Amino acid sequence: MEQAMRTILVANPKGGCGKTTLSTNLAAYLAGQNQRIVMWDLDRQKSSLDWLALRPAELPTITSLDADRNEIHPDIPENYDWLVLDSPAGMHGKNLAHALKLADKVVVPVQPSVFDMAATRDFLDQLMEEKSVRKHKAFIGIIGMRVDPRTRAAATLEQFLEQYDLPILTYLRDTMVYVNAAFNGKGIFDLPPYQAERDLLQWQPIIEWVNA
Repeated sequence: MEQAMRTILVANPKGGCGKTTLSTNLAAYLAGQNQRIVMWDLDRQKSSLDWLALRPAELPTITSLDADRNEIHPDIPENYDWLVLDSPAGMHGKNLAHALKLADKVVVPVQPSVFDMAATRDFLDQLMEEKSVRKHKAFIGIIGMRVDPRTRAAATLEQFLEQYDLPILTYLRDTMVYVNAAFNGKGIFDLPPYQAERDLLQWQPIIEWVNA
């Protein structure tokens, strides 16, 4: 029997925290594993779709879901293995509740800045109120973005997140590797391994968690 499609929601109401970087690289990883991927970009800027438009034809295919960002119940195709949902800044209320119902995994990117942590605090409080989250807290994973785990900023972020009893899956460093790959419609998993060796290592815990 064919397995039902699973959904990864990448969410944080703060703009510029790395949602699209995570979404596109998750999609690139899964596509590289011979998974059939569809990507739904709910953000007004449509950065994920711009990235897809640049993607070379010879790379593993990622399909875009052509649905209005205000449409809560689009016709999501079922002949795919994964839906990667790149959510907009400020998503809340009914739209957030519906996206959470769809989601098998929720990835929350956080940068270790005062502003990011303040915005994320409200969002995580909101998440914890949702019935689907209270039942399955294990399906949420936090990712520290553009951060060196040895710094004081990382320690502050860790301390801040401890109150939520949610796993910090990994810390992704601040590097041009992601930026340069994105210019060519690629994720780090589409690059020769030597070009992204450190970054692929940092992604290992995310991959294990997604596949668990």
